Amino acid sequence: MDENISVLKGIGLTMYEAQAYVTLTSLISSNATEIAEKSGIPRSKIYDVLKGLIQKNYIYVEDGRPLTYTVRSPVEVLTLEKNKLTSELDDTITRLTNVYENGMSQVQAPIWRIYGVERIISQELEIITRAKTSVNMRIGFLFEGEGEALVKVFKKRKNLNVNILASPTCCINEETFHIVKFFKDHDIPVQKADIPFVKVLIADSKEMMHTYTKFSEDKRTVLPKSAIGIWNKYEDIARNYDERFMNQLHKIENKQKKNKKQST
Repeated sequence: MDENISVLKGIGLTMYEAQAYVTLTSLISSNATEIAEKSGIPRSKIYDVLKGLIQKNYIYVEDGRPLTYTVRSPVEVLTLEKNKLTSELDDTITRLTNVYENGMSQVQAPIWRIYGVERIISQELEIITRAKTSVNMRIGFLFEGEGEALVKVFKKRKNLNVNILASPTCCINEETFHIVKFFKDHDIPVQKADIPFVKVLIADSKEMMHTYTKFSEDKRTVLPKSAIGIWNKYEDIARNYDERFMNQLHKIENKQKKNKKQST
């Protein structure tokens, strides 16, 4: 099947409507007989197909003998469809997220184990995307590609208050990755700290995620196959960890201010 026809079917056109519209984008303007011949649509069906495209504002018709059908610009037509679809998806996300979060609040033991690097990173990004005010992270290591994924979602959430405490480096694929420098280079707030080989993400003081992994004995390289994430939605526990995080952050900031005063 033609890729364009497949996409048009995906946004609500019938097979024949999609075939007719794609054909008219090359003909620009034509009569029903020629459109049927070029598109392969049966002549007995072509008038109903063209009528459907008119009603959906994909084409317009001009009086005459025979009637002349003219295509509307794909930029005009499909941009409207794209905006409509985006709006509908945003509304659906909002509605289903409310249902999801209400359901999550009813779960008796809101703790889940997550296996696999891809799923762990995906869950981290979901938590950050769902966060309303703040995200705090203690980073002792990163998986391959995780830093880039975090930066991308943080850039999208410009109004989110982000704080990161991180070890200076970790080892990915037997190569040194400079964690603190990486985030600083992307203008993400980060402070160097003595962080063990663990990762903690806390959102809005309401939910959190611990991530653990084994490391090679020689270079302390992350062994991704051993990774496990613990997603925790006990608010009391998340709040407790968040308070400890902020205490550590304030101590580091106060120490930096003190050292700066002494050096001036």
